[in-house]
Amino acid sequence: MTALTTLAAAALVLSQVAPPGVAAAPYPRGAPYQAALTRYDSLFSNAEIVRRLLSPLSRQAVNDRLARSLESLPAYPLNIAREEFLVYVPPGAPPSPRGFALLVFVPPWGEARLPFGWASQLNHYGVIFVTPANAGNTAAVLSRRVPLALAAETNIARAYPVDRSRIYVGGFSGGSRVALRVALGYPDIFRGALLHAGSDPLGNRNPVPPRNLFMRFQGSSRLVYVTGERDDFHLAGDATSMQSMRGLCVFDVATAEIPYASHEVMSSQAFGRALDLLLHPVPPDPTRLGACRARIQAEVEQELAKAADLISKGSHAAGRKLLLEINERYGGLAAPRIQELARKCDCGL
Repeated sequence: MTALTTLAAAALVLSQVAPPGVAAAPYPRGAPYQAALTRYDSLFSNAEIVRRLLSPLSRQAVNDRLARSLESLPAYPLNIAREEFLVYVPPGAPPSPRGFALLVFVPPWGEARLPFGWASQLNHYGVIFVTPANAGNTAAVLSRRVPLALAAETNIARAYPVDRSRIYVGGFSGGSRVALRVALGYPDIFRGALLHAGSDPLGNRNPVPPRNLFMRFQGSSRLVYVTGERDDFHLAGDATSMQSMRGLCVFDVATAEIPYASHEVMSSQAFGRALDLLLHPVPPDPTRLGACRARIQAEVEQELAKAADLISKGSHAAGRKLLLEINERYGGLAAPRIQELARKCDCGL
């Protein structure tokens, strides 16, 4: 099974859910609290997850398969009221008139918990923390981990005074990889990501979202990579991820190595430094960003023109190979032209 088929199949197994509910009441402050949330939002509907988180050809494969089967995706992947979340709200007043900052944390483990020592830093910086249960590395990404993170943001941002310009997603290890994918697909919700010992390059696992969303990501999202100095494997992954970001004009990136640490949850002190980096973005230079975008657009158009020429000459195998490469590298930046060429190719994409 190809990666493209696997992604399409993953979207099709999203399960049905109960209808939208009512927002939960606010929670106690200054202590972690297990909460059930009930508010739904179209942003984590199945249709929106597929639109934002699948590459153009994967999305087309899903739609074609649904059309052939005369089926449709259920409205939502989860019954949110049956899920559990841990919420921590600082005991003091919000740090600004606009409200608290908010960090949605995607865990690699199954339980919903607040890592030891983090509460003091959340208090210091005025950050609300929310994390779901049963969203660890064994859980499905599209049908559980992503919608749970989005449901957490939807509910908490409406239950408390939250500064909409300071909403972030983060995670540790495998959860960090999911957090990056959420940040990419939802830059209109999350202003950045705290990536703790886990990241991927743009491409197969992290498709570039539709053009309007990716431009917003380039212009307003902050990425903070934090990994132990002895965690060589994940440091190398961070380097590859950051290189791919720079290659596609994502410049607001910060890094921090945790002294003497291996692959472990960061200490309170390291978490504080990470929050400080996250909360102080460095907007990209408009001239540099504009030039980079123009370069990438020219590359996309050139590659699509090559694919169109191959297909018009009947070289469907070579055309298919090139379309798959364009789909992985440029994702939504190549839409809708890449879908049009895939239909003309009729070569099993």
